[in-house]
Amino acid sequence: MKGVAMRDPHLPLTETVAYTLLALVEPGHGYAVMARVESMSDGAVRLAPGTMYGALENLEKQKLIARMASADARRKVYQITELGYQTLTRDAERMAHLVSLFELTRTQAPQKEER
Repeated sequence: MKGVAMRDPHLPLTETVAYTLLALVEPGHGYAVMARVESMSDGAVRLAPGTMYGALENLEKQKLIARMASADARRKVYQITELGYQTLTRDAERMAHLVSLFELTRTQAPQKEER
């Protein structure tokens, strides 16, 4: 995190965007993305079709994902782009930095007195 001069306009990622990008490390269509996100989040995040397709459209406009050729013309298949992977990496580094600061403050914080 040291030396970061400019802020990335894509950061911080929302939970939906982060899970969607992670789901598209491997190419997938909309239904596959919804299933992967639910599985990766242990069922905590369930994307409704409208939310998911809107997110895919926005991520494609931002060039974080790209549409791939598909054998089935009825299905749109997407995959994370290099920019998307770099953005995901920077967000993971940002969160790791926050966690390290939290751990540092926890170890240095005075112990609360018990009543």
